[in-house]
Amino acid sequence: MQNLKNIAVGFLVSFIGSIPLGYLNVVGFQVYEKSGLTPTMLYLLGVIIIEFFVIYFTLIFAKRLAENKKLTKYIEGFSIIFMFLLAYVFYSSANSKSDFSTGFNYAPFVLGIVLSCLNFIQIPFWTGWNLWLLNGKYIEISGHRKYVFVLGTIAGTFCGMLTLILALHYFASNVDFVAKYLMQIIIPMVFLGFGIWQGFKFWKKYC
Repeated sequence: MQNLKNIAVGFLVSFIGSIPLGYLNVVGFQVYEKSGLTPTMLYLLGVIIIEFFVIYFTLIFAKRLAENKKLTKYIEGFSIIFMFLLAYVFYSSANSKSDFSTGFNYAPFVLGIVLSCLNFIQIPFWTGWNLWLLNGKYIEISGHRKYVFVLGTIAGTFCGMLTLILALHYFASNVDFVAKYLMQIIIPMVFLGFGIWQGFKFWKKYC
């Protein structure tokens, strides 16, 4: 029963956490639009392989990472700059009629690994969640149960990202406004908004 609970909690947290529009989802959408479902699945597999190790190590060292305020501050500060950079990159890519995924000369699987390695914001995200789940006794990680939880989380990430990619494809194919402005305006504005929001939170927390 505890194993099922670990899987369910991990799946739910990561499924919901993967739905907000992140650059991994946007690149996955571009891979799907350009190459279809199979390369997209390979791309997502590359993403979750890295996430497996991130979640595992943040689960084991959650308390130590949470206490390292300096590291957390650097990661949060970098994520603000990264959001503004992404807004510019996606805007310039859309207006030059190219896409972000072609900027990296990798197969989809390798592309997923590379971009997931650059997703530093997942460290404080999973550190916070794992600490909260452990303190609230929502999961139990003795023995093999930690692996059961991590497998549940990567399954949730895979399903959540795939759901969003297919949803973006549906709206881009059936809604003229979305098709016309998704990559040119909507997605850059989303990342710009995330950057401003994270900058405000950073200022309130550290200034």
